[in-house]
Amino acid sequence: MASSPPGGIRFSRDRSISGPVIGGFSGRGFRVDDAVFSTGLMLTPEAALNWAAPAIADLDDHAVAPLLALQPQAEFLLLGTGATLVRPSPAFVAALDARGMGCEAMDSRAAARAWGVLRAEGRWIAAALLPLDG
Repeated sequence: MASSPPGGIRFSRDRSISGPVIGGFSGRGFRVDDAVFSTGLMLTPEAALNWAAPAIADLDDHAVAPLLALQPQAEFLLLGTGATLVRPSPAFVAALDARGMGCEAMDSRAAARAWGVLRAEGRWIAAALLPLDG
């Protein structure tokens, strides 16, 4: 990890990874290349998308529909639940499971780091990261 600039943490980019790489945090959001995603972030191995993230209690499969439509299907959904780990509802996990997709929940900072590690390994995953609380 590179040194921390004023206003947030930055990660150094591994050039061997294809697709979007989270470069750091900015306020409540995530820095991907030159863009900041402050309301939430969806990631596929090929794209970074703004996400008007619902509260974790309101999360359902419709809220992550673009990630469920990914072809080929992602191995699992990496779910960043904000500043702290909050377990998603059993109904949400069951809805993903019914589609053959697992769900790994963790706080959004940990999920951002895990995204880089897993993509560097060539894993075909999807991520939905709720914004940080500060």
